[in-house]
Amino acid sequence: MTRLQTLLLVTAVLCAYTFAQTKPRARDLGVPFDGTPGPNNAITDVEGVEVGHSTLISGEGKLKVGEGPVRTGVTAVLPRGKASTDAVFGAWFTLNGNGEMTGTTWVEDSGFVDGPIMITNTHSVGVVRDAVIAWKVKRGEPDMEGYWWSLPVVAETWDGFLNDINGFHVKPEHVFHALDSAHGGAVEEGNVGGGTGMICSEFKGGIGTASRVLDAKDGGYTVGVLLQCNYGRRGQLRIAGVPVGKEIPEHPAYEDTSSLQPGAGPAANPLEDPVESKDKGSIIIVLATDAPLIPTQLKRLARRASLGLGRDGSYSGDSSGDIFIAFSTANPGAASPKEIHDLKMLPNDSLDPLFLATVQATEEAVINAMVAAETMTGIDGHTAIALPHDRLREVLKKYNRLQK
Repeated sequence: MTRLQTLLLVTAVLCAYTFAQTKPRARDLGVPFDGTPGPNNAITDVEGVEVGHSTLISGEGKLKVGEGPVRTGVTAVLPRGKASTDAVFGAWFTLNGNGEMTGTTWVEDSGFVDGPIMITNTHSVGVVRDAVIAWKVKRGEPDMEGYWWSLPVVAETWDGFLNDINGFHVKPEHVFHALDSAHGGAVEEGNVGGGTGMICSEFKGGIGTASRVLDAKDGGYTVGVLLQCNYGRRGQLRIAGVPVGKEIPEHPAYEDTSSLQPGAGPAANPLEDPVESKDKGSIIIVLATDAPLIPTQLKRLARRASLGLGRDGSYSGDSSGDIFIAFSTANPGAASPKEIHDLKMLPNDSLDPLFLATVQATEEAVINAMVAAETMTGIDGHTAIALPHDRLREVLKKYNRLQK
């Protein structure tokens, strides 16, 4: 890497960190949540975990396939950071399978996640997968047995309402940037990375994160969540137990400004379904912990993310792709083929606090994504409206749930 490239990378990381620090989060608005978050209330509170984004925003107006408008990107989660090639124990779970997460059959059989976990849009999974392999080869990183062989984990949700999804705008260099710029500390949320063009509960969605730290009596372990939310109907949205979606009907969902005439109301929602209860969309959830868990226990942890989504109003509709992956940074070197390993693991009877932490962090990460997201207009004037902060506070106050 040249000196100029290094300077640009450091500048990008510093700018991203500042961005993450200055945007309000759900707790800043007075949303009450249970549990104790880590110092960043992010997946990076699990020591060693790094997150990077490539955000692609360009063009406006009428859709021209291949030209834009572009509202998409890539997000990278590196379980042990860029400096390590050590695999982690992992497991995955699909709550509803109308989606994609590559590499999971080997995660299921081997019990390991070897390399970064990537999230992007539905039609960019292939290029991201191939670019991850190229990134690893460029860095001179064969697997732990010395083979140039990789099955990257790449997940997706659909951003085609705002983004020229068939224009294939995500390129290998964008994947490289997300990986090379990955960092610890505060994590950018909302309209960033793979979440740039996503929609959640008929408000603007995207990337969200949160964490929980267990009490010392429970081991003091950390659970972190990062997710890309692109699911749900407004009528089902609940925040801190309050039916927020039903209380905020005045902001049109998915407004199409291209077809408005003087004196006309909002255009029909092209995604609207006459059956109010029908859920649409998808969510990808990445769970990290420093607790010493083996793959069977991590699968149990991944399942609990479903309960966090339920708190926010999701029930995982038929057309939804709700796919989760969990990993543990404990037991370093466990994937080495050279020797017999002495592993540590928690007894199953000690997992309850981790289950609860997973539910709590998942619930909060979704709301953090929505609070951070900003109103976005994409192809053909389609506009996804951001969750209005003032109205959220009013509704929470009405139900005596506003914390401050």
